[in-house]
Amino acid sequence: MEYKKIIAFINGENEISTNIVKLAEAYNFAGADELFLYNYSKIESEREEFLAALKEVGAAIDIPFFAGMYASRFEDVKKAFYTGADKVVIKYEICPSKGIISEAAGRFGTDKIMIEVDEDLAFDKIAFPVDTLLLKHVDAGELLARKIQDCGKHVVIRDSLLRNDLEELLRIDGVLGVATNYFENKNLYKVKNSMKKAGIAMNTFESSLPFSEFKTDNRGLIPCIVQDYRTSQVLMMAYMNEESYQMTCDTGKMTYYSRSRQQLWVKGEVSGHFQYVKELSLDCDNDTILARVHQIGAACHTGSYSCFFKELARRDYNDTNPLTILEEDFATIMERKKNPKEGSYTNYLFTKGIDKILKKCGEEASEIIIAAKNPDAEELKYEIADFLYHMMVLMAECGITWEDVTKELANRR
Repeated sequence: MEYKKIIAFINGENEISTNIVKLAEAYNFAGADELFLYNYSKIESEREEFLAALKEVGAAIDIPFFAGMYASRFEDVKKAFYTGADKVVIKYEICPSKGIISEAAGRFGTDKIMIEVDEDLAFDKIAFPVDTLLLKHVDAGELLARKIQDCGKHVVIRDSLLRNDLEELLRIDGVLGVATNYFENKNLYKVKNSMKKAGIAMNTFESSLPFSEFKTDNRGLIPCIVQDYRTSQVLMMAYMNEESYQMTCDTGKMTYYSRSRQQLWVKGEVSGHFQYVKELSLDCDNDTILARVHQIGAACHTGSYSCFFKELARRDYNDTNPLTILEEDFATIMERKKNPKEGSYTNYLFTKGIDKILKKCGEEASEIIIAAKNPDAEELKYEIADFLYHMMVLMAECGITWEDVTKELANRR
């Protein structure tokens, strides 16, 4: 189903990176569908500072974001994508060469480059080599709707919502969403729910089953198991009633029913350790909810990240989960870098420096090629493992994590 989007925009000009990241996180948790961050400064040092801020934003949020920057050459667009941006926005009126737009669209795809342009130019029969235009300074109405339909492009409207109505803009065919800063410090789920009631398709938490179909106990309660949405680690278990379940769907924050206090409680309301909903599921018997969440801070009142930290019994076993193995090995490499250990081969590589690490990566890559020509896969398996180890040493040396890499892969889907 195609949803209309509310895209929060953040002006990064003359703003410190800490404030940019903090505001981006707030919008992320408040329910924004996407973010648009821009700084069109032509000063090289300010652009580099903004790129660094964008990289921090990419590591802090889990919704797509667009980066708007002054692009004097193709490499500027490439740098913006390296921050983790899902799309790059080029401001048409200050772009020194329109060939940059064509080159970037040809290299990254016409769906990955957006052009920011005033309404006057947008419909002036200019052949924009992209799929989506970001329109500024529009006046809602039949004339605008007709122009958007005739232009053959998707449109995102950037608007402060001081002179236009959000509902009217979202209803226009061809408008993917509205980028605005009007809802700063507001709960966007509430805004999206009001748009949904007006008949506009929005991306909200809407239960596919009514609570009446859940199997509850004699007090109307159902247990809810909570998982970290990234690692699948079980964090806690609590109870929900119909009111707390609906409140969870309406606000995007996990809300439970306290059996001891006999009242609703929003997780994190006192501690600040909120749980932001990513996914809600029901088991086969309709008697247990599974919530996958973004956990802020610790889930347990003791300060432990998970409530399940008291080991009762254990049998040694080999964990071959690729996610945990690679993360644990990388954590060990980072620990060696931080706290060197005598006789450690990893520390030997760090001591020798980047050239030695690169040499080893090149050697191991060559070994993979040679082993791949051998019909016996055992040697190839060994060489790939060798390469992955040296690659992780390189990642640690260059300040790149597995999360950085997987996020980039996700952006290429």
